[in-house]
Amino acid sequence: MYDVVLLTLGGGCGAPRVPVLACADALTAAGATVQTVTAESDADIDATLDSRRLVVATATNGQLRAVVRRMVRRYAPAPSKRPADLPADRTVPDLPPIGVLPLDPTADDFAAQLDLPRDPAEVAKAVLGDKVRRLDLLRNDGGSVTLDGALVGGERGAWRGRVEVDDAVLSDGSDPILACAVGNGAGYTRLDGLPLLTTPDPADGVIEVAVAVPVVVPRLLRRPRVRIEVRRARGRAVAVTPRESEIGYVDDGVSGTLSHKRSWWIEPGAWAVYVR
Repeated sequence: MYDVVLLTLGGGCGAPRVPVLACADALTAAGATVQTVTAESDADIDATLDSRRLVVATATNGQLRAVVRRMVRRYAPAPSKRPADLPADRTVPDLPPIGVLPLDPTADDFAAQLDLPRDPAEVAKAVLGDKVRRLDLLRNDGGSVTLDGALVGGERGAWRGRVEVDDAVLSDGSDPILACAVGNGAGYTRLDGLPLLTTPDPADGVIEVAVAVPVVVPRLLRRPRVRIEVRRARGRAVAVTPRESEIGYVDDGVSGTLSHKRSWWIEPGAWAVYVR
C-alpha cells in the first residue's frame, strides 16, 4: 500500500481541520501509511514533493496553485538541459498527480469545476486508486502558474493596454478596457452578469481570452448609448501590456497589481489530479 502525505498550508488553515483528520483516518483504514504536514513556507512544500502520493488540503484555489507552482519549479528542466523526449509544446514534463481535499465542502472552487470528490472518504478512495485526469497549466513570465484563470481590471474603472492572443490583437492600447479575462477554467466567465469567457476547458490545450470594451453608440436626436463589446480569442499564449502605472488583477483568487507586461502560455496536460 502507499505512503501518503496529507499537506495543509499554513497562513489561514492553522491546525488540521476535521476534513483532514477524516481523510487521514480513511487512508489509514485502507492500509496506507499517512503523514500529516502543515507547510508554512515554500521549503516545507518542497519537502513533501518526494512523496509517492500527495494530498493537498485546500481552502482556496491559491493554495492549490502554490503547491503546483513548487512542483513546476522542481521538475521543469533548465532550457539548456531540455530532454529530447519533452513534447515541443511543453516546458515541463508530466507532473505527478496530486489529490485535492477541499476544506470547504460547499465552495464554488476549481475542485468543484472539475467535479472532484469533496467528501474526505471519497478523496481517500480516489487517491488510493489509479484513475487520474490530466489538466492544462498556464505558466507566466512572472515565475508563477495559473490553474483556473485571471481577471485583469474589473474593479476601478477602465484602463488601457495592449492585449494579444497569439497573432490576434484584442486591443491595441487605444481602447478603454473594463476587464480582461484569461481563462484556463471557468472561474472568470462573467463580470457583474456580463458573459466574458464562453467555452473555457482546462483540458483542451488552449487559453481563452476575453476583453470587455465600452463602445459609444450614437442615436439620432437622443443621447448616445454605451454598450459593452466583448472581444474573444483562443490560442496558446496571451500577453497583456498595461499603459497604466498599476492595474489590479486577480489570479486564481490571489489579488495583485500589474504594472508591466505579463505573458501566460499553455502547458497542455502538464499536471494531474486523482479522480473517482
